[in-house]
Amino acid sequence: MIRIQNIYYMLAYAFQVLNEQGYKKLATQNFENIAELYAAILAKGISSQIKRGLWKEYIPHSEELSSIRGKIDIAETIKTMSLQRNHIVCSYEEFSVNSYMNSIIKSTVLILFRADISKAYKKELRKLMVYFSDVDVIDLNSVDWNIHYNRNNQTYRMLISVCYLIVKGLLQTQSDGSVMLMDFMDEQRMHRLYEKFILEYYRKEYPQLAANPSRIHWQLDDDMSAMLPVMQTDIMLSYREKTLIIDAKYYAHATQVQYDKHTLHSGNIYQIFTYVKNKAAELADTSGMVSGLILYAKTDEEVYPDNEYRMSGNSISVRTLDLNCDFSVIAAQLNKIVIEHFNL
Repeated sequence: MIRIQNIYYMLAYAFQVLNEQGYKKLATQNFENIAELYAAILAKGISSQIKRGLWKEYIPHSEELSSIRGKIDIAETIKTMSLQRNHIVCSYEEFSVNSYMNSIIKSTVLILFRADISKAYKKELRKLMVYFSDVDVIDLNSVDWNIHYNRNNQTYRMLISVCYLIVKGLLQTQSDGSVMLMDFMDEQRMHRLYEKFILEYYRKEYPQLAANPSRIHWQLDDDMSAMLPVMQTDIMLSYREKTLIIDAKYYAHATQVQYDKHTLHSGNIYQIFTYVKNKAAELADTSGMVSGLILYAKTDEEVYPDNEYRMSGNSISVRTLDLNCDFSVIAAQLNKIVIEHFNL
């Protein structure tokens, strides 16, 4: 389980924009459910974006007109016999707020109107939607979420990410047309947020550490690397001669059970072991020390891992991070990891 308030903190680290003054008040509010939290974040974010100016794009149009605008589409003019009506078909572009990202936001807000959120949040969002009157509603099931951001539309990244979580992982439609919060979050989406939160926490709170999702190269005896998978770590922390590779895991079940015996997921252990040994081999000519950590999000299971193993000269630990507590306790858990591995 995760406290709703902690979802805000996770998002605040994952998207540093939430640390701005306008959002900080949300950290002190109590929310009935996650949908309310997301509604509050969207309300603040959309309001700020309106003040900056909604993102505009050149929208292509093809229309039958009585006067020339843009380029004449001769083929379409002939096909539609527009000349008989003293018209021509023109193709032109219009600089408009009816952009793809604005359509995603508007369509997501319309979903929230049918969700279990307070009337106050619905009223606030409705007021903001007045500025989206010229924006089309789109089918969110067909959205391409791989949106390209640049320095001019970077402020939309967090808003679109929240829309993504709402659409993909949080809400389901009932037979009566209403929308309710799921009892659980989609593991894949929460895993990404969990991983991003841990990475950005260490980047912000421990600037002396090098914290990155680094790639590890296979330490091969020859140049034959065809078909070998890429070793991409979730989080790699480095400080002086020490390196800690963290594999963040958000599972409903942190262990597997067979014949009443709890064991770790074998694939997770094999993966972290491979990462650590290849990184250690890479640093063999230095005095570097490499350790590994699988950090599971704590679940409601009675048995959860809390072990440290010595494997061929390297330390590999398996821990759990309790997200169902005050955020100060979560921070203390993450700080303890740095203290134990880097003596900071």
